[in-house]
Amino acid sequence: QVRLVESGGGLVQAGGSLRLSCAYSGIILSINTMGWYRQAPGKQRELVASIRSAYNTEYADSVKGRFTISRVTAKNTVYLEMNSLKAEDTAVYYCNLVQGGSGYWGQGTQVTVSS
Repeated sequence: QVRLVESGGGLVQAGGSLRLSCAYSGIILSINTMGWYRQAPGKQRELVASIRSAYNTEYADSVKGRFTISRVTAKNTVYLEMNSLKAEDTAVYYCNLVQGGSGYWGQGTQVTVSS
């Protein structure tokens, strides 16, 4: 069984920074993609950033240049460094793992950016 646990969310002023962490455990295949999604009230869940096993990364246009996704395999952790935060970044952020044709989600962590 795969388990994902997010942490690091909170309240921050516009222009500030936060770092989210996603600790994963269980049976993890060598080929996988991990990502961060977010869902704001009344909106659909959207992809923020993803990272593949070869450390290829992709970002939503809205966060390019401000957010950085990274992973430390030895710690079984994926990070999302968020800088220059804006009010529109306010959402619940979810960690996601896709491997072997299956997807897994964490419980989410709230990020609130005050303007």
